[in-house]
Amino acid sequence: MGFMTASAQPPVLRKIQNIGDRGGPGLRRMSNTGQTDSLSHRNKFEDSITISFRYLDSARNYKLDSSITDFTRRFPIPATNVYLGNVGNASESILFSPHFNAGWDPGFHSFDIYKWPLEKARFFNTTRPYSELNYLLGSRVEQIIELLHTRNIKPNWNALFQYRMINSPGFFKNQKSNHNNYLLTSWYQSKKKRYNNYVVILANNLQSGESGGMMQDQDYLDDPIYKDRFNIPTVIGGDPQFGRDFFSTTITTGNKYYEFTALMRQQYDLGRKDSLVTDSTVIPLFFPRLRFEHTISYSSDRYTFQDMPNFGSVSYMPDSAYYHDTYGYSVGRRDTVLFRDVWKNLQNDFSIYQFPDEKNLQQFFRVGATVQNLHGVFTSGSRSYYNIFGHAEYRNKTKNLKWDVEANGKLYFTGLNAGDYEAYGSLQRYAGKKIGYVQIGFQNVNRTPSFIYDSLSSFYLMPSGIDFKKENNSQFFASIFQPEFKMRLSGHYYLMTNYTYITDYYKLQQQSALFNLLQIALQKTLRLGKHWNWHADIYFQQVIGNSPVNVPLVFTRNRIAYEGNLGFKNLDLAFGTEIRYHTPYKADGYSPALGQFFTQDSIRINNKTPDVDLYLHFRIRPFKAFVRLENLNTISKKGTFTNNNLAAPGYAYPGLQIRLGIYWSFVN
Repeated sequence: MGFMTASAQPPVLRKIQNIGDRGGPGLRRMSNTGQTDSLSHRNKFEDSITISFRYLDSARNYKLDSSITDFTRRFPIPATNVYLGNVGNASESILFSPHFNAGWDPGFHSFDIYKWPLEKARFFNTTRPYSELNYLLGSRVEQIIELLHTRNIKPNWNALFQYRMINSPGFFKNQKSNHNNYLLTSWYQSKKKRYNNYVVILANNLQSGESGGMMQDQDYLDDPIYKDRFNIPTVIGGDPQFGRDFFSTTITTGNKYYEFTALMRQQYDLGRKDSLVTDSTVIPLFFPRLRFEHTISYSSDRYTFQDMPNFGSVSYMPDSAYYHDTYGYSVGRRDTVLFRDVWKNLQNDFSIYQFPDEKNLQQFFRVGATVQNLHGVFTSGSRSYYNIFGHAEYRNKTKNLKWDVEANGKLYFTGLNAGDYEAYGSLQRYAGKKIGYVQIGFQNVNRTPSFIYDSLSSFYLMPSGIDFKKENNSQFFASIFQPEFKMRLSGHYYLMTNYTYITDYYKLQQQSALFNLLQIALQKTLRLGKHWNWHADIYFQQVIGNSPVNVPLVFTRNRIAYEGNLGFKNLDLAFGTEIRYHTPYKADGYSPALGQFFTQDSIRINNKTPDVDLYLHFRIRPFKAFVRLENLNTISKKGTFTNNNLAAPGYAYPGLQIRLGIYWSFVN
């Protein structure tokens, strides 16, 4: 866990794939009526029930998202990601998205979309207890269960508990997933509003079976004998029986990641006291001018790949020839293949804020320093490290909401990552009703390669060590957001030096020469009728220069739907079709033992048809339901859904999937 900047609000467009994110910070998504999507509750009496939340590094309050038009805002896999055929399996963005974080990084990111990141932990303030019960059931016993409960223990103290389980056996062998996320937060503010205390306890327990992909000795997808895709043999994992019991979480061949974080942040403000007098009460006010902040956090992370013998009803032994031929790793026939990195990370940060305008907390200067202590345990032994780094930030969102300025930086003075730095600047301006919001920005990062590129890592399988240089990544970005015309045009221009990547399953490489990549995105909602809309997202990517990066030239997502209420006052309805397509490209391969996607230059992914879904979403007050028929494009001439598209070499998406999601919120 690295240090997070304390911005009042993350920029609208740090990355193209963040456009229209699922309820995160940034410009709130517009509904088809032109109003912002937020959830407000009112009881039968006069008193209104207010529910709002903020993020750890944000001074802005947000409302709960109640929109139903975009299912991916509630589903863990973003629309711009490819995944290995089953929810819970490894995934990466189809858009180029390099790491722009300096400092220590253990290097395991193929399951990031299933994690709850610390920066998205929410701190609520509610006048009544609030709960959510969410359940999604899909084909082949795919299940996602999510629970949330928050309440103000006292008017100035809120607590939250949140849990999510993702469990899916999958359509193919050895791709079973079982993920569990836990979150506890507490936010206490003193009665005089000088002191704030934030506590976060967060755990991500991820388990994903690994198959190595389908066997390549014949074309199993077109063989009618293998109409049931679970019968297709896979490279590793053996021949297990299909299981429907989601309480059975045994995965003998796969990746298991566990991340635990505990954080406490304390703030004390100096400033001016005031009060607001009403007919019956006196409401204390406080306007801070100087803030002192201390943050202490501890994390314990464990990253494991295992392929172990199973002497149960179906005997299984790891394929020693596969590991020798693919990874150059020698293992006995009856031995367990085990790679594991374990990290413990303790951080102490002290920061000082200064607020030039006491009535605008969105404008501040911040400086601070962090001491980080690391301890890693690997197959070859253990090692302790440390880092000392400083950080600074200026943020100003003007009170007239026309300007939004952000500039921040971080420099590692000494330790494991000495010499790493980050620099970021963004300027956003509201240019009027006709033009909308205009943003320009720049970011430059000098970073030590992720620790899996260090020969001490258990996942470093190279025969000899390589001295990898620091990566230097830059990007220029700009965007125009026009709410009235429901259009957003954005672009990123990346410049990459000493770019690190993987080839041939385990070979770590570095591209020393500079290469560039241009990325342009257009998102537009077209009105086809009174209640009919066409939501079109088009992404263009072009690599310039000799590069190890392969991306599709064009990726597009289109939703054509009726969005209205059919004359019923309390009904919010959206039904239609969703179509996704990308141009042919040499998609990354996947290395199960490393849990990493790698660059390959021999297999070109050219899907047979665009992905086509039909959906019906509706909301009746606090109740929301999503009914979806996905991958209709896989239907064959014989009426079977066996024309599977490929996600990566050896990995296919499933055929027809039926999903039913129920999301219910309660005010107690």
